[in-house]
Amino acid sequence: MATWVQRHWDPSFDAPSRADRRGGRYLAYLPDRLSSRPLILSSELAGRALVVEAAVRDLAGTAGANGLEGLARFLLRSEAIASSKIEGLQVSSQQIALAELAQSDETITKGFTATAQLVANNITALRQAASTLATAPTVTIEGINGLHRALLPDERHRDLRTVQNWIGGSDWHPVNAQFVPPPETLVTELMDDLCEYINGGLHAPLVQAALVHAQFETIHPYADGNGRVGRALIHTVLVRRGLTTSALLPISLVLLTRSQDYLAGLTGYRHEGAADLPAAHQAAAEWLAMFLEATAVAVDQAKQFAAEVAELTHEWTARLAKHRATTGVRGMPRADSATARLLARLPEVPVLTARTVERALGVSFPAARTALEELADAGVLHRKSVDRQTTGYQAREVLDLLTFAERRLASTKWDTRQSKPQRHVPARPTT
Repeated sequence: MATWVQRHWDPSFDAPSRADRRGGRYLAYLPDRLSSRPLILSSELAGRALVVEAAVRDLAGTAGANGLEGLARFLLRSEAIASSKIEGLQVSSQQIALAELAQSDETITKGFTATAQLVANNITALRQAASTLATAPTVTIEGINGLHRALLPDERHRDLRTVQNWIGGSDWHPVNAQFVPPPETLVTELMDDLCEYINGGLHAPLVQAALVHAQFETIHPYADGNGRVGRALIHTVLVRRGLTTSALLPISLVLLTRSQDYLAGLTGYRHEGAADLPAAHQAAAEWLAMFLEATAVAVDQAKQFAAEVAELTHEWTARLAKHRATTGVRGMPRADSATARLLARLPEVPVLTARTVERALGVSFPAARTALEELADAGVLHRKSVDRQTTGYQAREVLDLLTFAERRLASTKWDTRQSKPQRHVPARPTT
């Protein structure tokens, strides 16, 4: 049964002020066990879950969907910047892409800042950790700890917390906190229960993802980084359940943008009383309704980006055809040619070198270089010197689309013309 337990906090005489030295009683929340919590959804809410889930599944067949992998990777920037404790810095998509490229092409040594390299390294670590957890035979506490370490590589307090934590109020005591999670003695037990629920299939994928996130944030099992890990677990569930192949949906960024609705939903989820009472079902329903609407927005934003990618790809094809005609070459390149295959891959990997194309397409270095040069001459790619002996090639229009998408996702109206971004995002492209 979910309830609040009264605890006592001893005053801290090392605190800097009288208010911070305060001790006294506070209430910590004890949630229901998720694996055994009953859930009753109205026909309306159940129907909405099916509609949104169908929309998520349909994304894979959307024109331009190949660009969603690139979008997902670059949207990890928000978590990577937070993980690196880089606050207020606008790191461009171009610099991050080039820094990522340097990880697979050792000849690239310039063209990006140390900050971009740090963010790129964190993006790679996040992708690897998230993939490992999502594809593991079972999700365990140690697996989630690994994700936490990837998200916060510099965090001193590793693994599950062994002390009481809280949200809001003083940094020195929980007496006037906004929310106090379960006592530290119950964290391991509650996390075991959470893992048991994740490893099952009791509910539909989106319902399961929503409940996992809310329960994790309620447990608040780490000293820091709970929000980041909790957002990553949404995608862990969706990949494990086969709803998406990777973190394609920007659900977490929608939740960050609608922070007031999000926090209100979490607060409502933390009901008091027996889990089979109407109040408990209503609390879960309100949270699920908010989460499903956030997912629907994420789908709409992903579709918009995919449509933009599809339109851009069509423009590229026209440019290439025009270029080939002016040089006396008939028709378009064969579908199995390096040029055609590379053109299809650009939305996923918008910054390249001949060496990375050679490896990605399994072609010779001269063939890779020829394909890149042809696309550059056609105005699809832009050349950029990244080292004395290495030329980089950028699909700048894809990078611009990524920047505009990230800026839209930070607007409460999903349109920066109606509402400015609510958090740090890259500046608008200048060209």
